[in-house]
Amino acid sequence: MTKPRDSNACRSAARAPTVALLHCYLVPLSVCLYLCGITFGRGPEAGKYFAIKVVDDQTGRGVPLVELKTTHNVRYYTDSAGLVAFYEPGLMGQEVFLHVKSHGYEYPKDGFGYAGVRLQVVEGGHAEVKIKRINIAERLYRVTGGGIYRDSVLLGEPVPIEQPVLNGQVIGQDSVQNAVFGGRLFWMWGDTGRPKYPLGNFQMSAATSRPPGDGGLDPAVGVNLTYYVDKDGFAKRMAPREEEGCVWMDALVTLREAGGRETMLGAYARVRGLEATLERGFVEWNAEKEQFDKVLAFDVNAPVYPGGHPLRVHVDSEDYFYFPRPLPLTRVKADREHYLDIAQCESYTCLRDGTRVEDHDIDRDTDGKIRYVWRRNTPALDCRQQNDLIKAGHFKPDEALIQAQDVETGKAILVHGGSVYWNEYRGRWIMIAVEGWGASMLGEVWYFEADTPVGPWVYGRKIVTHEQYSFYNPKQHPEFDQDGGRVIFFEGTYSEFVSGNPTPTPRYDYNQIMYRLDLADPRLVLPVAVYDLSDDTTACRFATRRELRTDERPLRVAFFACDRPASGLVPVYTVSDGAIMARLTLQAPTVAPTASAPVAAFYALPPDGDPNRPTVVGPYEVTSADGKQHSYTTETREAARPGFARAEKPVCYVWRNPLSPAMRFALHEAAAK
Repeated sequence: MTKPRDSNACRSAARAPTVALLHCYLVPLSVCLYLCGITFGRGPEAGKYFAIKVVDDQTGRGVPLVELKTTHNVRYYTDSAGLVAFYEPGLMGQEVFLHVKSHGYEYPKDGFGYAGVRLQVVEGGHAEVKIKRINIAERLYRVTGGGIYRDSVLLGEPVPIEQPVLNGQVIGQDSVQNAVFGGRLFWMWGDTGRPKYPLGNFQMSAATSRPPGDGGLDPAVGVNLTYYVDKDGFAKRMAPREEEGCVWMDALVTLREAGGRETMLGAYARVRGLEATLERGFVEWNAEKEQFDKVLAFDVNAPVYPGGHPLRVHVDSEDYFYFPRPLPLTRVKADREHYLDIAQCESYTCLRDGTRVEDHDIDRDTDGKIRYVWRRNTPALDCRQQNDLIKAGHFKPDEALIQAQDVETGKAILVHGGSVYWNEYRGRWIMIAVEGWGASMLGEVWYFEADTPVGPWVYGRKIVTHEQYSFYNPKQHPEFDQDGGRVIFFEGTYSEFVSGNPTPTPRYDYNQIMYRLDLADPRLVLPVAVYDLSDDTTACRFATRRELRTDERPLRVAFFACDRPASGLVPVYTVSDGAIMARLTLQAPTVAPTASAPVAAFYALPPDGDPNRPTVVGPYEVTSADGKQHSYTTETREAARPGFARAEKPVCYVWRNPLSPAMRFALHEAAAK
């Protein structure tokens, strides 16, 4: 059992040429067999089973991880195809009631409150059960572990992957990392279980796969993993150390060195269980030995160091690696020299240079306004540290940088771990993160958007839920994006760790499960930052990043609103009322017949309805007595300035900005090519 780490990220290399050659033939063959309906491993007793397929009522696709339980508590779990091979001596040939349950899905209850189905189970028979998905994200398949397609194989059904029941002798694996290196996808995991003994590989394991479109499977179907294995056929140690402790790796990056050689570097921690970190340092991939070699060690108490799933960001003509733990508030220049020099690592923080969290030394300007800047040798604050400093009175709630909250209720979300990547479809950075101490302690997964890697991260929505079970360290796979980034894929570690659940799910526990998320889902139309661009020459101009694209000025967030239409929202326009006057209106401006249709500045809730949401406020127009000057406020009290009056009704309803007016964001950080 291992602690869910705040960090996971990996870039590595391809297997030997012989393995690559085999893949050229085996991968297309396996896909062909799957599409042609040719079965893998059909047993002589396949006809004795009663096949039950549980499908998503929205998509008709089989749903993995659905529990079917008899009235005498015999439990079956659907495999990655949504199938159960049911056979119970004494129950065949008669009607059987099965309780139906799955995380993030629901089945109708009968008059007595039982959620289940009655089936006439007979040898060779089959039934389909439709289940309603509550999760916004769709569960697709299990990536690792034993018996991924166990029931499909028992039933003689076709499967998409080459090793459907046991691969690399791997039974369970913790916390995925992956990246592209040498034209292949390289995958790494932490502690890895095996069949022959409860203790397995605790010094990292790895595999490769071909990318989609280059011999790899469609990520909606599966991933064909080829493990690096030892002489016994078990996943070999990727970071072997003779000293005491487990080895956990993350922050893996790929770099082009002089002459075009591609290399891979990473960070490691050698730990004694959950008790102590014994060593930290950097490693480099050794292609000949097919493992990582130690480069150097650094102070285990270093205040800033790489960790998490790196994202490459272009800033002011320089490329940086940003490291989310869970937000990307740590960075280093994207070259070997800087990466391996811990003193070059920076944090985006409000602590004064060289201080620590426990020093409570907050940096402020001469006006007392809090300052967040990039600093070396000074840590960034995480959610819990922010909260502790607020409770102790060291700064105000609106001075906290991390303001993640539920878009409906305004409940603060304690972001624990996840990953951040640029998304072309949204034109923003998106974060998939697990909530700490939510409905399940580490089982609730949220979706957020921001205009820059450091923020503003504010309004999010839950996309995956678990009932007393953990799903930690969720990792996006941007290399799997489809439809221009509209459809994304992510996975996480499904484990009973710290969940309080006394019954680990057979085969699924301590393994990776893949999900798919459609960003066009109307439930993911979330409020984004609307910036106040007013200055001496422009009155009341508001814009979102979609209009600004990039802007190096530090911009103030006025409020939050949506940048795309959805049911229940109205378009809000900015119309000019003279040389410098501009007003917000719900009335589309009149344009010439040959001109393009007017474009809304943003989308908001209508003013005539009661939003009844704690996160919603109204922008009220504040006008001078002569009507020549005006501005907008989200405050409900009368305007303080003499000679000005606030309208009684708001123009619309938007989402409040919980950040201090001193917090500014420059839209100049772009995804590096």
